[in-house]
Amino acid sequence: MNPGGSVKDRAAQYLIKDALEKGALSPGGTVVEGTAGNTGIGLAHICNALGYKCVIFMPDTQSKEKIDALEVLGADVRPVPAVPFDNPKNYNHQAREYAESLDNAVWTNQFDNTANRRAHFETTGPEIWAQTDGKVDAVTFATGTGGTLAGVSMFLKSKNPKIKAILADPDGSVLYSYFTKGKLERTEGSSITEGIGQGRVTNNMQGAPIDDALHIKDPDVVAMTFYLLHEEGFFVGASSGLNVAAAVQVARKMGPGHTIVTCLCDSGQRYFARLFNRKWMEMKGLVECVPEQYRCSLR
Repeated sequence: MNPGGSVKDRAAQYLIKDALEKGALSPGGTVVEGTAGNTGIGLAHICNALGYKCVIFMPDTQSKEKIDALEVLGADVRPVPAVPFDNPKNYNHQAREYAESLDNAVWTNQFDNTANRRAHFETTGPEIWAQTDGKVDAVTFATGTGGTLAGVSMFLKSKNPKIKAILADPDGSVLYSYFTKGKLERTEGSSITEGIGQGRVTNNMQGAPIDDALHIKDPDVVAMTFYLLHEEGFFVGASSGLNVAAAVQVARKMGPGHTIVTCLCDSGQRYFARLFNRKWMEMKGLVECVPEQYRCSLR
C-alpha cells in the first residue's frame, strides 16, 4: 500500500533521505533520476510533499501510463531512446549530466546508490521477518537496481543465515548467468517486463548474499500474470507475474511446509496499453501464452 503504487516508493524515500543527510539538496532544489517509471513516480510524490522539482529521464520503451502518471504528479518527463548502459546516451547518464548542469540539484542514482538497498534492509526485510514470525525459508525477487533483493536478503540472513535468497531473472538479462556461472552472459531474447533485468552488476547488488538464480521466460510470466488476475484477484504487472512464477518454482523445489516470500511490485493499471492490449500482445507473439479462458481481459 505504498502511496505511489509500487514497491519503488521505499527506495525513492531513502534516496531523497540520503541526499538530505549528506546536505546535497536544499529547499527549492531539483531531484533528477533515470528510471523505467516506478521509482520516478515515487520520487515525484515525495518531491510534491517536500517542495522539490522533479525531472525524470526514462527509456522511450516504457508504458504510456507511467509517463501520464509522472506528468500528473508534476514531474518534467524526458523520454530518451533506449540504449545500453555503456552508451553515453543511456537514460541514466543523461540524468546525471543534467543534474550536474544545475545548481542545487541531485541525481539520486537509484542503481548504484546503496541508500536504495538500505531502504529494504530497514523496512521490507523487517516487515517480512515480523509478518512471518521469523518462519521464512526463502525469498525470491526479480531485480532492476537490485535494491529489494539485496536489502531484504541482507537483513533476513542477519537473522537466520539459512534463509535462501534467489534472484528471478527475465529474458535478455545477464544476472541469471552471473549468479549461476559467474559470467555476464545475456539469456536469449528480450522481455516484456519493465524495470527489471540488467546488463551489469549494480552497486546495490555488489556483495548481496544471493544463493541461486532462476531464469523465468516471458510465456511463464504472461501465464502467471493472467492467472493471478482471474484465479487470485490480483491485478498486477508483468514483473509481479515473474516474481510469483519464480516463487512457485522455489516452492516446488523446496517442497511442502516451507514459506516462500516474494513481492507484487505494482498494479496492472500501468500496463493497459501493453500487457492487456491484444494488438500489442499479438505483435509480441504472446497471445497464445494467455490461457484461453483468460483472454477476455485482452482489450
